[in-house]
Amino acid sequence: MTTQAPWWQNAVGYQIWPRSFCDSNGDGIGDIPGIISKLPHLADLGIGFVWLSPVYASPQHDMGYDISDYRAIAPEYGTLTDMDRLISEARDRGIGIVMDLVVNHSSHEHEWFRAASASRDAPEHELYVWRDPAPDGGPPSDVQACFGGSAWNWCEAVGRYYLGYFSPYQPDLNWQNPALRRAIYDMMNWWYDRGIAGFRMDVISLIGKDVDAGVFEEGPDLHDFLQEMHRETRSDRDILTIGESWSVSRETAPLYCGRDRAELDMVFQFNHITRQWDPEHGKWRPRPFDLVAFKEELFGWQEALAEDGWNSLFLTNHDLPRQVSKYGDDGEYRVRSAKCLATMLHLMKGTPFVYQGEEIGMTNIRFSRLDQFRDLETLGLFEAEIAAGVSAEEFIAGANVNGRDNSRTPVQWTAGEHAGFSSGTPWIEVNSNHATINVDDDRAAPDGVIAHYRRLIELRRSYRIVSHGRFEGAAPEHPQVVAYARHLDGQRLAVIANLSGDTVDFDVPEEIATAGECLSHTADPRSAVAGRLSLLPWEAVAVLGAGG
Repeated sequence: MTTQAPWWQNAVGYQIWPRSFCDSNGDGIGDIPGIISKLPHLADLGIGFVWLSPVYASPQHDMGYDISDYRAIAPEYGTLTDMDRLISEARDRGIGIVMDLVVNHSSHEHEWFRAASASRDAPEHELYVWRDPAPDGGPPSDVQACFGGSAWNWCEAVGRYYLGYFSPYQPDLNWQNPALRRAIYDMMNWWYDRGIAGFRMDVISLIGKDVDAGVFEEGPDLHDFLQEMHRETRSDRDILTIGESWSVSRETAPLYCGRDRAELDMVFQFNHITRQWDPEHGKWRPRPFDLVAFKEELFGWQEALAEDGWNSLFLTNHDLPRQVSKYGDDGEYRVRSAKCLATMLHLMKGTPFVYQGEEIGMTNIRFSRLDQFRDLETLGLFEAEIAAGVSAEEFIAGANVNGRDNSRTPVQWTAGEHAGFSSGTPWIEVNSNHATINVDDDRAAPDGVIAHYRRLIELRRSYRIVSHGRFEGAAPEHPQVVAYARHLDGQRLAVIANLSGDTVDFDVPEEIATAGECLSHTADPRSAVAGRLSLLPWEAVAVLGAGG
């Protein structure tokens, strides 16, 4: 007897960065009513669920990843009534709302931290991570914050340091405290009862940290906490949980999302991203794209979770540059490379995620001055990178390639003023290329990027070989071509993508060759992929036929 697959294994997710999606009231900031107005766009694409980046009350030091009230909506985004309406109207269109859960830390303006930092005797004091000064009066350790400076922050009122692993605005919550965990689970259930479809869990691999041992990522209590969270919140709910981890490996991933682990449904991992970074300066000193290393990660993760666990498939999110600029060609072959990258990714096994604007091939923006950037990470690390030997020009160039603001510029809906995002002045500059790259124009093209995404999303819903077929990678050492097959019930889906601007002669490995129905193509359709193929620049093709 075959068990029915969870709904999210056949679905495609769509990430909304609310500040930049659609502004309904002209204040230059995207909002929940703006999202509601664009639900028909998402439904037309065939999106199954939205991952909604934080809309909770927040002072917005880190764009909402510093939450001051988990049960309130930031006024600039709307009201709780607006949120309930979004959940309801999305559900009516077959779209679930998956909220961002940020519980490694809160905002320093959360009422818990206000009380915790006023008195050692306050019960809330134990909800955060505190340490006494070192013998010299300085920080208790030399741990550095992710966004620059010491991770330890002095609080005069209590005479102690608190941990802010990301920034002083984001004090770490003390997951060792049962009362803290109970409060978080209660909050999660409160949102589930309002009808959300699940949570994406921000930097969840940090909650089990052992601070005194210096173990932050994947600490000793991580999986105990995740299993407790599962017991206390999931019950019989048909929901989706996704954990974000910058440290998870192919070896540890099944601990998070193995079928018998009772923890999470899948994890976001970033090995295919960080493999392209400079060993010393990370993303601030970009390296040339290495397709062979990229494939080694993608194929390796397909193999690691082939029998147990589930892959999340993505190239872009709110922390990453636009994929057409990073991996494709944002010039002459922008449209074809956007389609090629989508084909390569969406036909792998796992749940694909579309980041807002990706479906029209939006590109990175080019800033020339530091004051044009808005991201806390970019601004916070500038001085440290300069001190480490990166020039100001190099840093800005690196931020233009890999910085987080690239994915945070407003969605380009029209060729009109401010790209149709807002009637007011946007909180961050709109990419000037919106005059030619926008939803209206792309939709009007029968062979536009939107049409291609719509087709790929429909294939996942209609063909079980796309959602659940076995993955087999091929030609791993080829420097320009990604090739693989999916297998199910005697059928083979062969996928071949030329990730370059050159015409490439490619000898199709016999183990993935097939002939039959062309399910997807970025150039002329092919009825067979076998023997030697002459692949046009950024050509991708998928053919379904017989095979092992």
